Amino acid sequence: MAENGEEKLIAVARHIAKTLGHTDTMTDDILKIFSNFDGRLREKLTEKLSDDDIEQTLNSLDRQISRYVASDRPIWSDSADSSSFLDSVDQLIAAVRDWTPLADDKNISSCLDRAEDLLQQSMFRLEDEFRTLAERGAESFDLTSSDPAHHGGYSDEDDDGFEEEDENEDFIPVAHPITDYDVVIDALPAGTIGDLHEIAKRMVAAGYVKECSHAYSTFRRDFLEESFSRLGLQKLSIDDVHRMQWAQLEDEIEKWIKAINVALRILFPSERRLCDRVFFGFSSATDLSFMEVCRGSTIQLLNFADAVAIGSRAPERLFKVLDIYETVRDLMPEFELIFSDQYCVSLRNEAITIGKRLGETIRGIFMELENLIRRDPAKDAIPGGRLHPITRYVMNYLRAACRARITLEQVFEESNVDYRRGDDGALPSSSSLAVQMAWIMELLESNLEAKSKIYRDSALCSVFMMNNGRYIVQKVKDNELGTLLGDDWIRKHSAKLRQYHVNYQRSSWSKVSGVLKLDNNSMSPNGKNLREKLKLFNSYFEETCKTQSSWVIFDDQLRDELRISISGILSPAYRNFIGRMQGLSDPGKNVDRYIRYSVEDIEARIGALFQGNGSGRR
Repeated sequence: MAENGEEKLIAVARHIAKTLGHTDTMTDDILKIFSNFDGRLREKLTEKLSDDDIEQTLNSLDRQISRYVASDRPIWSDSADSSSFLDSVDQLIAAVRDWTPLADDKNISSCLDRAEDLLQQSMFRLEDEFRTLAERGAESFDLTSSDPAHHGGYSDEDDDGFEEEDENEDFIPVAHPITDYDVVIDALPAGTIGDLHEIAKRMVAAGYVKECSHAYSTFRRDFLEESFSRLGLQKLSIDDVHRMQWAQLEDEIEKWIKAINVALRILFPSERRLCDRVFFGFSSATDLSFMEVCRGSTIQLLNFADAVAIGSRAPERLFKVLDIYETVRDLMPEFELIFSDQYCVSLRNEAITIGKRLGETIRGIFMELENLIRRDPAKDAIPGGRLHPITRYVMNYLRAACRARITLEQVFEESNVDYRRGDDGALPSSSSLAVQMAWIMELLESNLEAKSKIYRDSALCSVFMMNNGRYIVQKVKDNELGTLLGDDWIRKHSAKLRQYHVNYQRSSWSKVSGVLKLDNNSMSPNGKNLREKLKLFNSYFEETCKTQSSWVIFDDQLRDELRISISGILSPAYRNFIGRMQGLSDPGKNVDRYIRYSVEDIEARIGALFQGNGSGRR
């Protein structure tokens, strides 16, 4: 009778254990509770479980599951088969979980080994089914729908459709061109996503998270790779980028900007959404799968930006590097949002690091510009005092750079460089970018001053400095560069221009106009001294005009200002001189024969100056 009661108690324990044993420890806890009442009870319970349940359950599950595992046709081709297979897998997972606490028993341990082997076979088959479902779902899903709100798409093709695919080739869907980034791609039908979720749920429960993620990510990576290919993006190593000609690299940068925008704003968010649905309820599996899908593509994108950042810092590269920097900066919120989980944090940090490195590159390019100005030799004088090529290059370069003033200010403010201090050692009150620009302007002026000393004629030296100084001031005005340097800078350099003008007149025309000065010694009754002075004037004037006929003033307004100032000094003095000469001459003597030029002739000659050979204009 006692034995019969014990069997009933064991039966109750088995029922409780089977009903509640859905955690790793609950079954074992129940057994321990009953064992506290009688040490023999656990032995009996274990024995009964082993003999009556485990073997029978395992054999039944083996028959059910092996039939599906060995099948040549996809299990998910029939909904009844897939449902039955999943039920069997659920029972097997539960059985393994229930029996694991009893593994210290030799018989149960043997059955548990068989069960785990069967579970592994089940998982391998589920992994195959998972992959097959994903591939078939993509093939059957119509991504050519014209409704962009549903799934959208992108391409670098001019036409709106796909290229024709050979039926024997693997087809990876890529959708249409887009006009904005407010698009989400659903790359699989809802039914397929549901089936994948059911498989993922079993594989995660059985501890096969990595295997499931690998099957999923392998398929999705192919989609991203094909998408990048359609966008024209090549897989380039850092060495490949460094070996490229600049013109070719510029084209690759344009493709990269398009690709990274599509990736961060369309592709990756869509992949995240798909991961969330397939692995719903399993956040760790979602994060792991998403990282495995996007990691390779993200590294490809970031490596390209990094290759440009660590490459040549030639000044002409500034504008494309700025494009890359601004792209990474503007996409940083997307990086931080999409790659926020534990698996992707390294990708986000790498994007931040490369953004900073691009900033360093931009600052380095400005340093290279400084070196270019310093190294520009003062070998040969520019004929006619024309505008020097270095002036034209630097000023147009800075004006173009200042179109990205906001970005450049950000780059220079982020720098830890100790910017050049004033004479008193204090940091300037203006922005770091303004200090940088002022420094480059100072280097340019010093370089031009050194070049001006090549001219032996001090007047031509002044013309050279006027030409270049005028060009500099003009380029600074009405531009972001002028805003950076400030009105005081413009006034200071306009004053320098006026001083060059004064220096030119003093060194060039003071000798000519000086001859026309009248004093007591020149007032001889017969006007002989005046005639000598007139000859001397003619000689100086002709020589000066001949010398300066090849000189060039590139700016029309400056040229007119110089001519007017010369005429303003010379014409009145010459008119007065001629009048006095005619008044002092003896009556009856024709003094006009000594006068080679009329006042109008003088002004005409002056009006023909600074034309050069017609070159030197902007």
